[in-house]
Amino acid sequence: MSRALWVPDRQDIIWINFNPQAGREMRDMHPMLVLSPKAFNDKTSIVIGFPMSTAAYNATNPFAIDNSKSAKQPSYIICNQPKSFDWRQRGATPHTWKRVNEAIFQTARLELNDIIELVTP
Repeated sequence: MSRALWVPDRQDIIWINFNPQAGREMRDMHPMLVLSPKAFNDKTSIVIGFPMSTAAYNATNPFAIDNSKSAKQPSYIICNQPKSFDWRQRGATPHTWKRVNEAIFQTARLELNDIIELVTP
C-alpha cells in the first residue's frame, strides 16, 4: 500500500512523535493505539489514541494494559493519557506491531470509559 494512500484506522498501532510535551506527558517517538475510525482520521487529519510504552515500570501501572503477547516483547497501552494529534503533520507511520486484537482493544476502551465515565453500564 502506498504511504500517500495510508490512513490509520481504529485498532492500528502507529509510530507518532509526541513532542512537544510538558510535565509527565510522554515525549519523542512512541507507538500509539488508534481509537478513532479511519473516516474521521482521514477527514480531519486528527488521530485519537493511547500512547504505548515498553518501559517495564508500566507492569504495575493500574492504567496500563499489557500488550506483550501481541507485540512479542514488553508493551503497555497507557490508558490514562489519551491523546489527539495531527497525524499527517507529525509524520505518523504504521508500526510493525500492526494492530491490537479485539479483546485488547475492548479492554482499552472500557478502561478509558472507567476513567472518564462517558457511558454508564
